[in-house]
Amino acid sequence: MFDPAQLRTFLAVAQTLSFTQAAHRLGLRQSTVSQHVRRLEEAAGCRLFVRDTHGVELTEDGEAMLGFARTILEANERATGFFTGTRLRGRLRFGVSEDFVLTRLPEILEGFRREHPEVDLELSVELSGTLHQRLGAGLLDLCLAKRYGPDGPGQLVWRDKLVWIGSERLRLDPERPVPLIAFPPPGITRARALEVLERHARPWRVACTSASLSGLVAAARAGLGVMAHAQGLVPAGLVRLPARAGLPDLGGVDFVLLHGRGRSRAQEAADALAAAILAGGDRLHRPAAGPVP
Repeated sequence: MFDPAQLRTFLAVAQTLSFTQAAHRLGLRQSTVSQHVRRLEEAAGCRLFVRDTHGVELTEDGEAMLGFARTILEANERATGFFTGTRLRGRLRFGVSEDFVLTRLPEILEGFRREHPEVDLELSVELSGTLHQRLGAGLLDLCLAKRYGPDGPGQLVWRDKLVWIGSERLRLDPERPVPLIAFPPPGITRARALEVLERHARPWRVACTSASLSGLVAAARAGLGVMAHAQGLVPAGLVRLPARAGLPDLGGVDFVLLHGRGRSRAQEAADALAAAILAGGDRLHRPAAGPVP
């Protein structure tokens, strides 16, 4: 039998690729996180992570353990809910960043609706900057969005790197302004891209603006320009631009859960959905399968 506490720790490390961040998320000492992973590896009889000076990576067995860990923990939650007789009710206003529309987030939401059928889930899809504003105004109970800088508020779901992406056939002319495909303000990725280009004295022009990720992806596939996007969320039909493109480094980005303040029943439902997202967070940076339009 695998220990649920060790499985939760494993998932936290797998999603953040950091023992330090996993410890922070779980409220544990880093030594405890290391101990949980070591004991889980002993129980499984294989290594789940490779650690070196550059960071943490899942092994092939670690990738396999992800699915097993989610299944075991989800079954444990169902059993706990059944025998304790707890049933969540009421309205839950959940906001999610436009970044996630092409991921497997619907699988997580479907599982939550199946486990909590009496919760009326009200979903809003917006830019991360807009979600922060709506949460602050008391219009959301929970949101999943990019964080404003590494020291901003929020419960880390996973850490990624922002990269430049575009059509595989795209060739940039170094003598002309960078053609930028971007969300409108107050998009956090847009602000980062402009700040980095200006800091490196790279001229730019806006080639396409859209509040819809699908609109941006269509423009990028047509070769209109480049996008700044999370490395783990690159849409089908687009590629990370190579270093020879000469574009400056965009740095990292954190995706976090942020809780609103207010109704106690909504807080209970928000806690349950947050737990489901954290348990299945690795699905979020694995794009949903489907044909390239």
